[in-house]
Amino acid sequence: VQVVESGGGLVQAGGSLTLSCAASGSIFSIDTMGWYRQPPGKQRELVATIISGGTTNYADSVKGRFTISRDDAKNTVYLQMNSLKPEDTAVYYCNAIEILRDRTAYTYWGQGTQVTVSS
Repeated sequence: VQVVESGGGLVQAGGSLTLSCAASGSIFSIDTMGWYRQPPGKQRELVATIISGGTTNYADSVKGRFTISRDDAKNTVYLQMNSLKPEDTAVYYCNAIEILRDRTAYTYWGQGTQVTVSS
């Protein structure tokens, strides 16, 4: 399974960006998809996740500004980011958790996409 992100870039504070992430390959069933980020000099942190039933979870720092959604037919997850702040600057990583028929779980990561918010 391959996971590929797109949509990063440079934006001014207050602006918006939408990230996309598509999982492809021999996929049985993607359960959870999510976004994580790693700011410069810091550890990777959770941004948002969405499970197959549609339940979402957000980091407190992005609640009300970011929206995660998914298209199960395309095994794709999106992250709409509004009211961006300089502190949102980070490499954003997509994560997909596949659950096989025997309930074995595999986690896949994308290569990351840079988001830079200028003040």
